[in-house]
Amino acid sequence: MRILLIGSGGREHALALGLAASPGVTLIAAPGNPGIAEVAELHPVEATNPDAVAALAVEVSADLVVVGPEAPLVAGVADAVRAKGIACFGPTAAAAQLEGSKTFANEVMAAAGVPTAGSVSTTDPAEAAAALDRFGAPYVVKEDGLAAGKGVLVSDDRDAALAHAAACERVVIEEFLDGPEVSLFVVTDGETAVPLLPAQDFKRVGEGDTGPNTGGMGAYAPLPWAPPSLVDDVLATVVHPTLAEMRRRGTPFAGLLYVGLALTRGGPKVIEFNARFGDPESQVVLPLLETPLADVLRAAATGSLASLQPLRWRSGAAVTVVIASAGYPASSRSGDVISGVSGAGFIHAGTARASGGELVTAGGRVLSVTAIGADLSAARDAAYALVDGVSLADAVIRRDIALAAVEGRIRVPG
Repeated sequence: MRILLIGSGGREHALALGLAASPGVTLIAAPGNPGIAEVAELHPVEATNPDAVAALAVEVSADLVVVGPEAPLVAGVADAVRAKGIACFGPTAAAAQLEGSKTFANEVMAAAGVPTAGSVSTTDPAEAAAALDRFGAPYVVKEDGLAAGKGVLVSDDRDAALAHAAACERVVIEEFLDGPEVSLFVVTDGETAVPLLPAQDFKRVGEGDTGPNTGGMGAYAPLPWAPPSLVDDVLATVVHPTLAEMRRRGTPFAGLLYVGLALTRGGPKVIEFNARFGDPESQVVLPLLETPLADVLRAAATGSLASLQPLRWRSGAAVTVVIASAGYPASSRSGDVISGVSGAGFIHAGTARASGGELVTAGGRVLSVTAIGADLSAARDAAYALVDGVSLADAVIRRDIALAAVEGRIRVPG
């Protein structure tokens, strides 16, 4: 099977490793990155150009196209690929609005009866200010459209919340959901839904969950503290009602539904939906999957998930730690030389090759360093051992990824 993978980040490198390890797969990637180049043939492409991606899929005789990032999905890349008669893993542009517009996602959840935060969507500064006062602190202010994981402000500072709201063309103000957060990936063909392992990521840049939101500074899976019924509960109260509502609207969702949750006193509630694999959670969930990833994604893309055998998982746990470039997330520094990146466990995101062949920074989040261990503590120790072997000037690294879980300090409100 010839698979074309679209994207160039850490999520796509994690996907590339899983797809390339699947039996009988020839992997092509566009545009890719230095890590993906080790397991795939790279082609240039403008990932958000539907016609260009569809033409490349035809050119390379792809049997399946896997679209990694959200922007190409919202732009309609999956629609253009399917119009060429090629199977594609990823939702239509209409269905990808579950991520492309938080207002749309909230409307879908309201219609489906999905538990989530109270919210107000507005372009009026006075209405935004009134919503902040209505919900109170901590203030949750979200840019309505795509923002690469950085469009959300959670703050006790009302002035900062007002400023963030004013910077958004359309803003969504929500009540704060208290409780530990969980990321659940669900592979779906629009009807059948197959959950992957729940994970937890770390969105803030500073240890102890301080500082501004980022695209994610690390993650771990599975979650030893999660209620045993969590996945079944979320499928029943969130996933299936959402898929049913999307079908009712005539825009069935097929691909990867990412459900971001808060485990509140009132049960699991949705913080956000994404229309693709999360990053960095992909870097811990996918390495634990024993079932060939290509088989799972192809079944979703061809409407045959119901006939897929139950997923098989490796024992143990996985931890990933993000290494970011100097100044992240406010800025990033390109061209800094990275050394110590060799062997298994390194997932490339913002990297490039300099003219002399050196690996250098080319973005904010540079690498994810992933390790698997017999348990969470062993995986964490192994991940940080790999981190300590990497040399990058002024790197930004959190040292507390998965620490609270290892120490048994996470409590689900009763």
